[in-house]
Amino acid sequence: MSITDEQEAAKQDAHYEAMRYLRNAEDILLKAGQEGKWYLDKKYVSVACGAAYLGALIAMDAIFKLRDVKPPKGNKRESIKYYVENAARIDGKLARDLNTAYRALHIEGYYEGTLSVPIIRAGFETAYDIVSRIRPQRELTDAEARKRGKSWLGKLATWLF
Repeated sequence: MSITDEQEAAKQDAHYEAMRYLRNAEDILLKAGQEGKWYLDKKYVSVACGAAYLGALIAMDAIFKLRDVKPPKGNKRESIKYYVENAARIDGKLARDLNTAYRALHIEGYYEGTLSVPIIRAGFETAYDIVSRIRPQRELTDAEARKRGKSWLGKLATWLF
């Protein structure tokens, strides 16, 4: 599948933003502290899981746009059903990864407040796997992203929706 320069630029932006969420989530997770196979602070785990899950959703939106999947009505995020059904049409492994990220990060980590390191790590790993699917030919540096400023966000939103 060949993509245009505009799509590659939007892919760069989406990848940069998704990775920014995941890096921030990792930093927040460090604040939770860890003792063996348990994190120590539920608040930091919850916030980190929320950020990591949003990073995965940014990547999913970009994947869907590249595959011409129709966005949800009203320019708002639909339930997980929208994401899983469309991911399954693209690739079964993508759907499984999304389901794992959803359950580990959004449900167990964010809502239920699990402190289990293996569960949270599994969610983070699959979020990274999802984001890796939109890895551009050349990743943006922090300086390039700052130089683009907020203008890229509008372009990305236009491209995604």
